[in-house]
Amino acid sequence: MIRRVASFALVAVMALSAADWEWNLPPGFPRPVVPPENQMSVAKAELGRYLFYDVRLSVNGQQSCASCHRQELAFTDGLARAKGTTGELHPRSSMSLVNVAYVPSLTWANPAMDKLEEQALVPMFGTDPVELGLKGQEERVLDSLRKAEVYQRLFSAAFPGDPRPIRMDTIANAIAAFQRTIISARSPYDRYRYGGDESALSEAAQRGEKLFFSGEKAGCSQCHGGWNFSGSVRYAGGQKVESEFHNTGLYDTYRAPNTGIQEHTGKAADSGKFRAPTLRNIAVTAPYMHDGSIATLSEVIEHYARGGRSSANPLKSSILHPLSLSPRDKMDLIEFLQSLTEEELLKDPRWSNPWR
Repeated sequence: MIRRVASFALVAVMALSAADWEWNLPPGFPRPVVPPENQMSVAKAELGRYLFYDVRLSVNGQQSCASCHRQELAFTDGLARAKGTTGELHPRSSMSLVNVAYVPSLTWANPAMDKLEEQALVPMFGTDPVELGLKGQEERVLDSLRKAEVYQRLFSAAFPGDPRPIRMDTIANAIAAFQRTIISARSPYDRYRYGGDESALSEAAQRGEKLFFSGEKAGCSQCHGGWNFSGSVRYAGGQKVESEFHNTGLYDTYRAPNTGIQEHTGKAADSGKFRAPTLRNIAVTAPYMHDGSIATLSEVIEHYARGGRSSANPLKSSILHPLSLSPRDKMDLIEFLQSLTEEELLKDPRWSNPWR
């Protein structure tokens, strides 16, 4: 059952305005892009946190955004394929929301989906597949939220001056604001590479780092490059960039509904191309690949060491080829990937369930 929030905490939230937001980013981390029509504030992000975990935003009152994006799993769900509120299995796995503010597009295979405010509405109202199942339930949901004292206060604080702030667009804006705050930058690797802590990484992980960023030996960074380990990133003041999509040789042929970006571009050459997800916190986000078809990091490395499963698919990325990796090389890569896990993120109260 949803618990009443302490009134003194709500009063504190109500005192916060749009001018109060500070990113408090670590050295070298750029500010995320924020739409001018949805500026950040502590009150708005806090409202978004409540909504993110609220099961009232599902047709049967059993699921929330957090059902598919669990904090302890770096905001994934541990399933090969996500499951909607009606029990329908989705064609792909739930992507991590960590550092989602920096990625140029937001899903596995839709280059045009690049706004968190728009994407937040998809799981609520989408029907193919059904996720939260709210299509046709808008007024019921809004009425439920408007009757809740906690939301009367939180929405007024987040959208001051709005005479009727509890609407679907403000719900989406608040959830998007909350998601932008989920930034991971405190892993052992960060402490080693950017914080100057030589003891933060084992010798094996340091060897793994060299392999990861090597050109031909392993070459992982060709798809998972940069400080976000996701390829291209967008940030405030930066140039416009596009997401990078790759056919990683999982299958000889890709069939609907998992044809990659071909579904949106209509180009045969785009069959099987999916976005490279961030590798931050990758050790806790198994199973892997867009369909969860690889269970462990060890199996992922074996997949790429073989040059992919598929040998007959001419559309497989030219980057993929068999690798000469020794057993120690493979273990070093795993050790390095494990160093990308930020334990603090997995339990940080800023992103935890406020209803508990």
